[in-house]
Amino acid sequence: PMDAAEKIRREADLCGELRVYACGGDGTLNECVCGAAGRENVALTHYPTGTGNDFVKVFGDEAGRFRDLAALVDGEVRPFDVIDCNGRKSVNICSVGIDARIGCDVHKYSRIPLIGGATGYVTSTAVHLIRGIKKPIRVNCGGAIYVGDMSLVCCCNGSHYGGGFNPIPEARPDDGVLDFLVVKGVTRLEFVRIVGAYAKGRYADYPHYITHLRGDSMDVESPDEMVVNVDGEAIYGKKVSFRLEKGALNFLVPKGMRYFAQR
Repeated sequence: PMDAAEKIRREADLCGELRVYACGGDGTLNECVCGAAGRENVALTHYPTGTGNDFVKVFGDEAGRFRDLAALVDGEVRPFDVIDCNGRKSVNICSVGIDARIGCDVHKYSRIPLIGGATGYVTSTAVHLIRGIKKPIRVNCGGAIYVGDMSLVCCCNGSHYGGGFNPIPEARPDDGVLDFLVVKGVTRLEFVRIVGAYAKGRYADYPHYITHLRGDSMDVESPDEMVVNVDGEAIYGKKVSFRLEKGALNFLVPKGMRYFAQR
């Protein structure tokens, strides 16, 4: 069967205008973004019924309005930026490092009898902490070069991921710029000490470990194959590029949201 992205592209070629309602979680939204991005005649929105529903958390206490179908049907279109990650589109957050490796293996451990559910995340975290937190990585962000052992590289268009992480609270999908965090290689003890601050967006409290950058592109390379988190979906490669596609997605939002008035 065709996936959601292919169906959207096919229907967009047949229709004058197309509205897409992604009913599911962040994975469903990502599939639809891959089909809708770059299509001027397609407008996409999210009716969040998944587990994390991380992307709509960027709207704060207005996120619940995306559960109001009448408000979405009567909504307005806003141009949102998109990340191109090795050809796959992302509207929220991409990352390379310990978080991506943990997230990729959660389902594997969750399928084991007596583990399942949230315990799968705990098990995956424990396994990867034992295997090691840092990997050799080279980062190029607009000519700024960072080389060495690193624990995590994060590219943010949105502000939440992983079910509870808010690494860059000020990141917005409509500001025409990407926010990046480069986390140097840390020990297990250092990781335990700073991960809570990272999750709460307090990266500025740890400038020795975490560097915040802004721009429209970043290249990440490693001698080892990397797991790349793309809105919760996994891709793999030794070279990863993040590229901003400014205003590439027509995103449908309820009218009169304070989120846009506060700019």
